[in-house]
Amino acid sequence: MVEPTPALTRPALAAAALRVLERDGLAGLSMRKVAAEVGVKAASLYWHVRNKEELLDLLNDALVADAELPPREGDWRAQYLEYGRRYRELLLARRDAAKIAAGRLTTGPHILAILEDQLDRLRSAGFSDPDAAMAAYLLSAYVQGFVLQEQSPLSATEAAGATRGEAARAAGDTFRALPPASYPNLVALAEDLTDPDMATRFDFGLHRIADGLATLLPPDRR
Repeated sequence: MVEPTPALTRPALAAAALRVLERDGLAGLSMRKVAAEVGVKAASLYWHVRNKEELLDLLNDALVADAELPPREGDWRAQYLEYGRRYRELLLARRDAAKIAAGRLTTGPHILAILEDQLDRLRSAGFSDPDAAMAAYLLSAYVQGFVLQEQSPLSATEAAGATRGEAARAAGDTFRALPPASYPNLVALAEDLTDPDMATRFDFGLHRIADGLATLLPPDRR
């Protein structure tokens, strides 16, 4: 068996994996490439992670290492909304970050610190323990799912090189050109369906989640 490399630590391994991810994307991420990035044989990695799934767990935690927690200012709703916006920006800043984070619950130190902070704020706001846990889950699931769609081509038009705005406008033109007798709603709502930018769409959904959560609180805490 290959002996562990003294200079190879889990943080160094995570940093190397981040560099490979940025360069080659999730599809190109492999144990071999990460090992080459730190100058060791692939077998040396197995002292720190047993397989690629454990590497992804490590990478998922590393993705939020630089996350800045929202200030504890304003009410629970303002802080919850800011948490969502900051998480979206963080995922957008790293190539394929949402693909790694989506559906993955890891227990690395950075994720634990964020989750502890979220739960403390929600419980302090008056949410029951089950509702606080669900609210934290809902936030991460919404942001991850939204960014997954945001980073996927809107259509073949965007995949071929058009911007997302151009692809949306092309879809809007198609809606407007439909026969109104058959598609009255698509024609009438063509602009509403295609004009808003992604930040506007994201904020709409985030606010509606907060609206729903507010109903779980006593009236004087909403």
